[in-house]
Amino acid sequence: MSAAAGGAVLLQAMKELSAEWDQARSNWRDAKSRDFEETYLAELPQHIRRAAEAMEEIDAILRKVRADCE
Repeated sequence: MSAAAGGAVLLQAMKELSAEWDQARSNWRDAKSRDFEETYLAELPQHIRRAAEAMEEIDAILRKVRADCE
């Protein structure tokens, strides 16, 4: 699996997590759920997007290195 493909998988996993969290949040509405969301989920999409972008950059660098070595 290429680094870019790994980034795509990561983004898809975040979409799935968001959907599952939306469903869980509809039944779990107390201070602990808000704390969980703030502690673990609030900044996660931003971090995942940055990680996926970095993985795409790594993939581009690896493709260039392979091409240069041929």
